[in-house]
Amino acid sequence: MNTGKKLQSADNQQVSKNVHDDYFSGFVDGEGCFYVGFSKRTDLPLGWQIITEFHVSQNPGSINVLKMLQKRLECGYLKPNHAKNNSDKTWIYIVKERKDLLLKVFPFFDTHPLQTTKHTDYLLFKKVVKLIEKKNHLTREGFQDIVNLVFSNKRETRKRYTKEILLHF
Repeated sequence: MNTGKKLQSADNQQVSKNVHDDYFSGFVDGEGCFYVGFSKRTDLPLGWQIITEFHVSQNPGSINVLKMLQKRLECGYLKPNHAKNNSDKTWIYIVKERKDLLLKVFPFFDTHPLQTTKHTDYLLFKKVVKLIEKKNHLTREGFQDIVNLVFSNKRETRKRYTKEILLHF
């Protein structure tokens, strides 16, 4: 008899009934990411695509928290974090639809603010998405503004492209 699994399952069911929004905010503070990336695209006028995604990852034993967050925000999807990597069993909740970011994710975090330095990441991410929504990214100047904004964040990241490469057209 495996009581560990039963206990974990019972705990997960109990948690899912009454989760406060501030719990989700704190959870995202620890496990979330507001991602802005760039992808080389020769088929686009400026040669670059700007990718904006909200991510939260979790080990398989706690996937229920990702499901509850997805249900609460009423958008996004779940998938294995690295499906082709057998050693990485984590799951990821992703919201990339701009409409969902604008109408569901942003109002949530504006009402339930993040408490760590991730709040700065969120504000920067929100600015970028709003600039894209205004189609600023389609002009050379607007694209440069977004690149400068993204690189104004001094946090260490593993960016594929440098600011200089992105601004060199």
